Amino acid sequence: MKSIVLGLSLFVAPGAVAAQTQPAAAPAASPDYGKPENWLCRPGKVDPCDANQDATIIKADGSRSTEKFSPTSNPKFDCFYVYPTVSLDRTPNSDMIAGPEENTVAAAQAGRFAAHCRVFAPLYRQVTLTALQALLLGKPVLADRAMAYRDVKAAWDEYLAYDNHGRGVVLIGHSQGSGILKQLVADAIEGTPTQRLIISVLIPGTNVAVPAGKDVGGDLKATPLCHTAKDVGCVVSYVSFRADSPPPENSRFGVVPQPGMVAACVNPAALGGGTAVSDAYLGTRGAGMASAPMGPWTTDAAAVTTPFVKVPGLISTACTTNGKFSYLAVSVNAKPTDKRTPTIVGDVVVGTRMLKDWGLHLVDMPVVMGNLVELSDAQAKVWAGKQAISAAQ
Repeated sequence: MKSIVLGLSLFVAPGAVAAQTQPAAAPAASPDYGKPENWLCRPGKVDPCDANQDATIIKADGSRSTEKFSPTSNPKFDCFYVYPTVSLDRTPNSDMIAGPEENTVAAAQAGRFAAHCRVFAPLYRQVTLTALQALLLGKPVLADRAMAYRDVKAAWDEYLAYDNHGRGVVLIGHSQGSGILKQLVADAIEGTPTQRLIISVLIPGTNVAVPAGKDVGGDLKATPLCHTAKDVGCVVSYVSFRADSPPPENSRFGVVPQPGMVAACVNPAALGGGTAVSDAYLGTRGAGMASAPMGPWTTDAAAVTTPFVKVPGLISTACTTNGKFSYLAVSVNAKPTDKRTPTIVGDVVVGTRMLKDWGLHLVDMPVVMGNLVELSDAQAKVWAGKQAISAAQ
């Protein structure tokens, strides 16, 4: 499996470039999502979401075992996934041809959800890394963010019309994908009959504004934050930073501009609050091109041959506030006797410089991936039970 390129999504953040991008002169027609080739992943085709998800489990004493992955043969619900900013196309908005970067990020972020659900992931003409990097350098670029949203909205409408058939849906995204899904929920789902189909909304890597001390009423008016695995129709949102490296003043993550609002933080490993050991699935080779490379996983430097690594007990997470910032604090709990590496990569590195204002954006999902996957299944079962009760009344 190629190095995970989800790290490239560091170049899109809520509000980071919105004021500098410009819409096209006339809205371009959305792709025809009735055509299978316009989907990155969907049932009935061999696609990146079918990639190998096997993981090597490495315990503190250095012992190893292999966790084999098998997708469910009888999915009871659906997952609708929107990938982050990864396109290396040289145009401001991407084309509709999946490159290695789209394929790899879908395998890393969406493939594991196939343990429980059918995975639908549309290709869309996202704002590319090319455009966003140019904008950060102060160069004028025409990038149409609205087109990216319109494409995902068209794919969502196609899915609802021809594939859903009343099934529950978990919405999943990261970074640009999360921002698009947040807009989709606010503009096209809340207050409509479709809202009853939503099992949960898992959108890490973007800021979701909520009133201080509350869990609904900011960016989303009728979709509260999740507090337990029994909650449905709720949202999980967070941005991650190392516990010993909180957001610096210039960080755009974990803070929102609206007065009286804070950035939501829901810890997938401890929905009710507090600190918990997370169920991480980390990329064997690291966190992508924008990160430092991953070194040996154990003191004996033995090779790992699976695409993913699990390190039970090594990582814990907790929602934390620090001044105006609200974020998921990630701790590495290495002890002197631990045979595993105490160094988990995921910081954004440009040249030799670490960009601390980006935190652990590159591993927002991996540090709690197992928690997210199992949460989706638990919530789907609750949702199905409620639907059965409603149908019987």
